[in-house]
Amino acid sequence: MPRGIWSGAISFGLVTVPIQVQSATEDHSVRFHQYHLSDQGRIRYRKVCELEGREVGEPEIGKGYEVTKDLVIPITDEELRQLPLPTAKAIEIETFVPVESIDPIRIGEGYYLAPSERVAAKPYKLLVKALSRSSRVAVAKWAWHGRERLGLLRVRDDVLVMHVLRWPDEIRDPAELLPPPVEVSEDEIKGALALMDTMSVDALEGPDFVDHYTEALEQVIEAKREHREPPAAPEPEAEPGRVLDLMAALNASVQKAKRARGEGQEAEVHEMPAPKKKAAKKTTGKKTVGRRPRSA
Repeated sequence: MPRGIWSGAISFGLVTVPIQVQSATEDHSVRFHQYHLSDQGRIRYRKVCELEGREVGEPEIGKGYEVTKDLVIPITDEELRQLPLPTAKAIEIETFVPVESIDPIRIGEGYYLAPSERVAAKPYKLLVKALSRSSRVAVAKWAWHGRERLGLLRVRDDVLVMHVLRWPDEIRDPAELLPPPVEVSEDEIKGALALMDTMSVDALEGPDFVDHYTEALEQVIEAKREHREPPAAPEPEAEPGRVLDLMAALNASVQKAKRARGEGQEAEVHEMPAPKKKAAKKTTGKKTVGRRPRSA
């Protein structure tokens, strides 16, 4: 496991659980550096004092809050560590809620919480068992990276996981993104549900859930390292024509999903009725001048 990134304790009423916070995820992205094209010299960013015009080292650099361009309030790391907050050294559990009551848009990065001392084993296990049996998650407060945060505590494989939980005022109102008013028929809803059923899986595993972009990028890097041509890009699938009939598009999507899974195509979402022909009008002997059709 990686080294701890934060040490403290979970405060659960009068129960204290010493823990270490460890990252629960890994980033496998391919990293690039910037180089000078003519000689491959590394391009680096240096920290330069704007007043003196010289590069300064880490011991000379501190934090500060800019009130105006001429007034900066210096803040030391020690002052940040001594903030008068109970959450500065503890993850304070505030309440317990059903997980479905929390909008997923508020849930951020996840971290494992590991017991940091032998004495922490029993209260840690107690909290794991209680959370598992209650079917609820804990909401806590903790101070990290210069601010107080909300955290969501849950259980994963008998280990406590904490997600950073965004504050309510950090979520933007999506009202302005609403589409114009439009009606959707019951048949179209059923068609969309049938397509969802066809595309559903039991777990996010398998070849469809692999980072093909990183794989392709690694193949290009390896080919260039060996002074050979990178693999050719696959031919893109022909773009289908724009479908104006929503039910026809849903039917075609269901059949495509079934073909991709090797399933039969015996059922369709909805059978579109043939358009009814209008009854011909009786004509008299008089000739009438036909009207030009209105443009759509």
